[in-house]
Amino acid sequence: MNEKRDVRGQLGRYLQWPLFLGVLVILMNVVVGAVDTGAGLAMCGFTAVYLVISVFLYLYRRRKLMAGLVEFSADYAWVQKNLLEELDIPYVVTDETGRFLWMNRKFTELSRENKVKGSSLTAMFPDVTKEMLLKLTESVSLHAGLGGRNYRIDMKPLKMGAYDEELELLEEGQDAQELLAVYLFDETDILQYQQEIYDQRMVAGLIYLDNYDEALESVEEVRRSLLMALIERRINKYINGLGGVVKKMEKDKYFFVIKQHYVAELREQRFSILDDVKSVNIGNEMAVTLSIGLGMGGETYGQNYEFARMAIDMALGRGGDQAVIKSAEKTEYFGGKTQQKEKTTRVKARVKAHALRELISTKEELLIMGHRLGDIDSVGAAIGIYRIATALDKKAHIVINDITSSVRPVIERFSESAGYPADMFLTSQEAENVVDGGTMLVVVDVNRPSITEAPQLLKMVKTIVVLDHHRQGSEIIDNAVLSYVEPYASSACEMVAEVLQYIADGIKMKPQEADALYAGIVIDTNYFNNQTGVRTFEAAAFLRRNGADVTRVRKLFRDEMVNYKARAQAVSQAEVFEGSFAISECPSEGIENPTIVAAQAANELLSIRGIKGSVVLSQYNGVIYLSARSIDEVNVQVMMEKLGGGGHRSIAGAQLKGVTMEDAKEQLKAVIREMIAAGEVQ
Repeated sequence: MNEKRDVRGQLGRYLQWPLFLGVLVILMNVVVGAVDTGAGLAMCGFTAVYLVISVFLYLYRRRKLMAGLVEFSADYAWVQKNLLEELDIPYVVTDETGRFLWMNRKFTELSRENKVKGSSLTAMFPDVTKEMLLKLTESVSLHAGLGGRNYRIDMKPLKMGAYDEELELLEEGQDAQELLAVYLFDETDILQYQQEIYDQRMVAGLIYLDNYDEALESVEEVRRSLLMALIERRINKYINGLGGVVKKMEKDKYFFVIKQHYVAELREQRFSILDDVKSVNIGNEMAVTLSIGLGMGGETYGQNYEFARMAIDMALGRGGDQAVIKSAEKTEYFGGKTQQKEKTTRVKARVKAHALRELISTKEELLIMGHRLGDIDSVGAAIGIYRIATALDKKAHIVINDITSSVRPVIERFSESAGYPADMFLTSQEAENVVDGGTMLVVVDVNRPSITEAPQLLKMVKTIVVLDHHRQGSEIIDNAVLSYVEPYASSACEMVAEVLQYIADGIKMKPQEADALYAGIVIDTNYFNNQTGVRTFEAAAFLRRNGADVTRVRKLFRDEMVNYKARAQAVSQAEVFEGSFAISECPSEGIENPTIVAAQAANELLSIRGIKGSVVLSQYNGVIYLSARSIDEVNVQVMMEKLGGGGHRSIAGAQLKGVTMEDAKEQLKAVIREMIAAGEVQ
């Protein structure tokens, strides 16, 4: 650059020499005039002619001289120009708006082949906009298609003066024009090879029969082998049709391998094998359902298998009869239309109870927490775990921050006058102060860390136990040493009541404790109408034997008049959407906890003939809460998961932040339309 400036300065001074000489001539004229006036006057004429000629040469002939220099420079660089012209890569120079200024032979052929209309880069590639080009300050690359081919577009901004020395020689103070150098690289073949490599990658899969034992018991013994043979045949035919290999590991478990190319087909068909297997009927009273877990996108085959194992655990944890695709980036769910049947055996409950007892015996203190804005089921289950801890001579605390109107009557019965310690209930901040190496945390009625009462405790405590009846989603408490998640259970209180029967002999419950557990079952089953099985009534009978009183529990549920009116208003103003979905809004003014009232209104809307699902929205502390309910035709858990929530097949909810009530309704309606279009509504 310094060398170019020296050359430019020398040339500029060379062009100005007649002017400098003109100054000398004027001085000579003055000297001659001082010696002889006549001679000085005569010489003035010659001096004037000389100055006119000098100015003419400098102002008018200068540009022609520069043009000659530029032409000489271009002729001098003919090799470089020829190489650029014949470059096998399409190359073009544009102005700052993308208008073509010069292009090489390859770019010309490309534009002619594709019949490009217009003379700009933006016309050739619509993805490239003028706004993008004007803001371009450094080299960038982007990808676009043209004529069925894929190109990488490399764009580099440059100043014309930086590459054309002649222009700098021409105008030293003039601003250089902004230009863009654009290269096109055809990456069609590379992308095709990458896609082929991607499609050939291995996907590991696991298939578990959800209700193997129960289905066999529902058919005659002589037909059992035929039933399993038909199911196995359909599984083998389905996987073989995908070009895969399937291997039976156990009587109800299969391992299979397919190419990643077929995953898109599985998504499109939404795993038709789920419905195909359920259609097998040779007299069995119970349809066979299966769960599928796929692992893909791992760095090794072993990691894919680990993803498949995690996926099948999620499918089983969500109730079975569904497929889960797990990769390093995301988790996808398919199916889950069938109501999960409860298992009549309590073997699992007994095993989990013994494991829980072993863990509690090694710790000095227990912290028990449920979900944020705890309800009767959450608080009742926590009280049940509190009774287990005290029966094993361990100190325990229940973590709860906001005591809502729905649980206040229950909590008020656990006062010091009733024989309970003052620190039985702690806030999350108080609970953090008691955490040490000998603390154990029990999480009830929730398995999503973000909506627990105190998410920070999950990071502070090493020994964590989870007891929940909600279906698992992609967000789970993954550092739990013991996880007991049973989606078929009616409530967390039912699960805790079963554990109470096996964890120790002769545990005595106080009436208020039995009432709290019984109340949790009653509320979550809507008075034994939803998600109720044999074990639900057995748990209720156990609690009745331990002092639970139906009359006392009923009094706990009595509403304030303002809540009753709000619930009635929500029901009366409900909108019937798509002919079978009841959508309404619960007023929140003057109501301590509108989310509870909204849930009650959603339950009542199910009593209307023709309604397959109900959703009531309420606003609390700037957040829109959705309470969704159904009987058996709609999986509201899937519906709420699409909005960031979760729950049960028939009872679910979600929370939306930063949106208005109308926006929340529109999002809900969009999800319902999507589910109807996908055939997820029976």
